[in-house]
Amino acid sequence: MNMKSVIKPILAAELVLLVPLLAMVFSWDGWDWKPLDFVLAGVLLAGIGIGAHLIINGIKQGSKQLILGVVLAVLMILTWIELAVGIFGTPFAGS
Repeated sequence: MNMKSVIKPILAAELVLLVPLLAMVFSWDGWDWKPLDFVLAGVLLAGIGIGAHLIINGIKQGSKQLILGVVLAVLMILTWIELAVGIFGTPFAGS
């Protein structure tokens, strides 16, 4: 994996993170992200993007790509939910 293939998912994560940043700037209620929230969301989104890139380019069988893609998506969703509201009660829970 070369550096150019890592830059695209990181830039995509930064573009996605512009949504909550702009929401915080133009809206006063409901959006209260701390800098650590942005860092964690960026790491999660960039990691998912890099993982998806590795799955797509590293595995040639479509069925294995699908299975690993679904597993990656479920892990991302569960991690995001845990960080947001704490459904599993880990020390990383958000509320």
